[in-house]
Amino acid sequence: MPSLELIAIGTELLLGDLTDTNSAYIAAAFARTGIDVRAMHAVGDNRERIAALLREILDRADGAVTTGGLGPTVDDCTREAVSDVMGAPLELHEPSLRAIEAVFARLGVPMRDNNRRQALIPRGALVLDNPWGTAPGFVAAREDGRFVACLPGVPHEMRRMVSERLVPLLRERLGVRATIRARVLHCIGLAESEIDHRIADLFATSENPKIAVLAHQGVIDVRITAKAADAHAAEALIRPLQHEIERRLHGHVFGYDDTSLAAAVLESLQARGLRLAVAESCTGGRVCSEITAVPGASASFAGGIVAYENSVKMQVLGVDGEKLERHGAVSEEVAIAMAQGAYRALNADLAVAVTGIAGPSGGTPEKPVGTVWIAVAATAGATHARRLEIPGDRDAVQRRATFAALAALWRYLRPGPE
Repeated sequence: MPSLELIAIGTELLLGDLTDTNSAYIAAAFARTGIDVRAMHAVGDNRERIAALLREILDRADGAVTTGGLGPTVDDCTREAVSDVMGAPLELHEPSLRAIEAVFARLGVPMRDNNRRQALIPRGALVLDNPWGTAPGFVAAREDGRFVACLPGVPHEMRRMVSERLVPLLRERLGVRATIRARVLHCIGLAESEIDHRIADLFATSENPKIAVLAHQGVIDVRITAKAADAHAAEALIRPLQHEIERRLHGHVFGYDDTSLAAAVLESLQARGLRLAVAESCTGGRVCSEITAVPGASASFAGGIVAYENSVKMQVLGVDGEKLERHGAVSEEVAIAMAQGAYRALNADLAVAVTGIAGPSGGTPEKPVGTVWIAVAATAGATHARRLEIPGDRDAVQRRATFAALAALWRYLRPGPE
């Protein structure tokens, strides 16, 4: 299988000021195409270091793909480093220059002389035009066929160039005929070790498709990856294994691929014809934000109330002041009362409430920082509450409590074995 290595270029990546999302996008695009990414790297804006890394990669892989360093400023030195490695002088590419000039003309902004640098391309390189920005990409190749493909670092420009320019070119250049497809099953309510136990024999016996398990932010993903001549054949390989895994994890798979937990909750609400209300204290609106990020949420989401102060809990949600005095705002009784108040106030069928101590202060020996109560209540009278003790800083507590609230809703709507 052809193999490539990726390089994200920019000193800001090494300082931690930016996160490299470009390499993840390219790796996923290549994986779907049947191109193997064997390593990812990050390097600063330094001509000699970029060149040294490129030479190392071209000694062991079919090619390198870079993002970043194609801008107009003096620290944008990717093109110079590639010129050094390939022994190909930079030359002005007139069509690219005219395209850059046209961009500035459309914007009504004067073009500076340094923008001409973006039209400098190593002699003999194939230019990847960039109608979405100013910096063209290019592919420079050695006589032995090994190459460097350079892409702009601006994410939306890079993504379009990868999908519309680079992937078709590399499939032809590398003779890639196979297609790789993946299905990701999102699971909650089971530990990673339990999932591994339930499907361990499938790991051992399945080579194509292959199985991988990944834990992140409360979700365990089971990824099934198949390689075949085309997408239809790959799907045919995935389907029976997916069904077997779903059978073994019954009641714990909430969605597939790009489906979020909030989307799964909304899908279940819509299927039942129910409207949801939310009451939040410690999460400060994060549960509502997750829900409204899903297109079409208005079909099933009535609204939310951020009741941070006790006075708001009483006046808006109707929480009994005596309960607050006796049990405290972070308690089972108040969480249930908040949920009941939310569905009454917003004329909903179902409600979830979150109250807790996000920190860093406010904890006690009985209720330390990270104590969170989540309650689900419905107009039919059913109520359910659960206490959590969530580790981490304030952001972690809020984030995990938000996920736990959505998980509680999903479990209520889609009951399954614990």
